Amino acid sequence: MADTSHGTGGLTFDKSKRSWPNELNVALALIIIIVIFEVLGQVLPYMNGQSFLFDTKDRFDGPLGLFNVARLQIIILQVAIIGIIALGVTQVIITAGIDLSSGPLVAATAMIAMSFGQTELVNGNPNPKALFGPWAMDLPVLVPIVIGLTFGAFIGAVNGTFIAYFRIPPFIATLGMFLICRGIALWWSGGNPVSFPTESYKALGAGMMPVVWFLSLAVVFHIVLRHTVYGKHTYAIGSNEEAARMSGINVRRHKVMVYMIASMLAAFAGIILSSKASTAQAGMGEFYELFAIAMAVIGGISLTGGRGSIIGTVLGAMVLGFIRSGFTYIKLDGSYQLMAMGGIIIAAVILDQYRQRNRA
Repeated sequence: MADTSHGTGGLTFDKSKRSWPNELNVALALIIIIVIFEVLGQVLPYMNGQSFLFDTKDRFDGPLGLFNVARLQIIILQVAIIGIIALGVTQVIITAGIDLSSGPLVAATAMIAMSFGQTELVNGNPNPKALFGPWAMDLPVLVPIVIGLTFGAFIGAVNGTFIAYFRIPPFIATLGMFLICRGIALWWSGGNPVSFPTESYKALGAGMMPVVWFLSLAVVFHIVLRHTVYGKHTYAIGSNEEAARMSGINVRRHKVMVYMIASMLAAFAGIILSSKASTAQAGMGEFYELFAIAMAVIGGISLTGGRGSIIGTVLGAMVLGFIRSGFTYIKLDGSYQLMAMGGIIIAAVILDQYRQRNRA
């Protein structure tokens, strides 16, 4: 017989169905993944006993001297920019939506923002990659940022309007925007790269700055989702849209707002990516939307909406980063890496479905 307890008003709950928070499950999975790659490093003959995470050659000093700091930095840097996108995707999925347009939006925003963040002279000569005249050169760094975020907000508003007011399924609406944004990225400069940014523009993505932006935004949106009316409405819409509407929430307006925020985060990721690379190309952001969704799903978010957290997404990003780095560490071919990543995402969705049935 199930172990039940009585609650308020005679309601009962089954103690056997209580579970750890999803975040703890993801953290445990992260530890297991690290242990697996450590073991593989010792077992596989061609690895020569190399350690995945730890510094066995005393190359690094300081409090992190025990670890392979270089690998840790690479892992965190690899997930930071896509992680910024994942923060927005998390909010969209919590409302029971989806956003497939974020990858091409990264490319389109990178092209647009970089064209207003270029320097006029390169080694004393006119910028060979200049897209506009001198009026658009050497502008304050705030100008390309505002232009890029405005473009992102516009794309998000269009997505949200189609979904909330025209009742177009999120998958179809954002898939259409996926193609539109990729087309804009190609059209903006005729397919040519946009390069030679100002020093202030390059500073946005220099060094570990992408990680700083990612973690700072994660803290902000964790607070927003957990402690503001915006967050409460987001969860309410994802849990039961009709009930949220009946309780007085303006569901349509809120959905538009969520998609705008998600697109602005993707646009900001495009700005940081172009800054880090010191160039913008139309092919940037390939698969970014899928990896961002994967981070959220691995982090325990429910694809049916109403459940998930920013902390889970951050942990999901770390899991994805360690898996990708681990595959490279054991010298797994890139084609096999993609197939394995696809299998991991499917497994995460199956696990989510199992958890939902177990809670029912």
